[in-house]
Amino acid sequence: MKSQFRSVFYLRSNYINKEGKTPILIRIYLNKERLSLGSTGLSINAQLWDSEKEKVKGHSAEALEVNRKIEEIRADILTIYKRLEVTVDDLTPERIKSEYCGQTDTLNSIMELFDKHNEDVRAQVGINKTAATLQKYENSKRHFTRFLKAKYNRTDLKFSELTPLVIHNFEIYLLTVAHCCPNTATKILKLFKTITLYGRRHGFLSHDPFVNKRFHTQDSNRGFLTDEEIQRIIGKEISIPRLDLVRDIFIFSCFSGLAYIDVSNLTEDNIVELDGREWIMTRRQKTRVATNIILLDIPKRIIEKYAPVRKNGHLLPILSNQKMNAYLKEIADLCNIRKPLSFHLAKHSKIHK
Repeated sequence: MKSQFRSVFYLRSNYINKEGKTPILIRIYLNKERLSLGSTGLSINAQLWDSEKEKVKGHSAEALEVNRKIEEIRADILTIYKRLEVTVDDLTPERIKSEYCGQTDTLNSIMELFDKHNEDVRAQVGINKTAATLQKYENSKRHFTRFLKAKYNRTDLKFSELTPLVIHNFEIYLLTVAHCCPNTATKILKLFKTITLYGRRHGFLSHDPFVNKRFHTQDSNRGFLTDEEIQRIIGKEISIPRLDLVRDIFIFSCFSGLAYIDVSNLTEDNIVELDGREWIMTRRQKTRVATNIILLDIPKRIIEKYAPVRKNGHLLPILSNQKMNAYLKEIADLCNIRKPLSFHLAKHSKIHK
């Protein structure tokens, strides 16, 4: 069904400027919705205004010039409406206003929305977002791109094509084709929902494709190392420097209970002496919660061991998380530990003595 659109010009009846003139305003109507676009930048003596014809009375030079500009504005808005009507699904008055005022990016598809959202996140990395957060959104985008190709042989979808059925099919794809575990699939879907909420807040998406969608997570036991297993790692003779380093960082995490990113962020300023004891005082990056941890003997010796190679004040020479976890697999083999070693496991194996 074709939408009904019109623009209306009228006077701001409660205001007269210093020249004794009244501003001309504009309002648009789209079907049963209406929205003010504000001032046209034009003003006229209120007595000369023809409210029925929406123009200035008479044939004076001023009347002719104002009427000409009114028609130009009317034509510009109509052009915007006609273009958006065929390129944008679920057109709203707010979208027309944003386009008219030059306050919006033109987005017409889900992948364009993904790109816009992720660009915004990228711009905030190091301020109030982390590189890890950006990576999660990029990963969600990659999964959805592969899903579109596998399921529909498409590279993109218009906003109106993103339905609850598409979301359902995406979830099935994640669980079957992508071989994601249920909790991982849920995390990817939640990230995707954040993208759609972003689109709705900014007027690009008018419906909720996740309507009535309920997310379910399964209890996951990441496991932990026993004291005997940790002592086995500590006591193992390791002659390979890279593995020795990773072993030390892993043990430091076991004793502190800090995640990989929090260990990598530690600097000399995070070591504070109180009441004759040294403490690690930091703020967890994921939650921004302040954490105070007594510096025990073993992690203290690890810090002292790497003091000569300390750079930029960082306590420990951290490798990338990917490399650290890869090397931990080698350490597990050397120590005859069958559990999959990772920094998640270290954090959950915190030692309190």
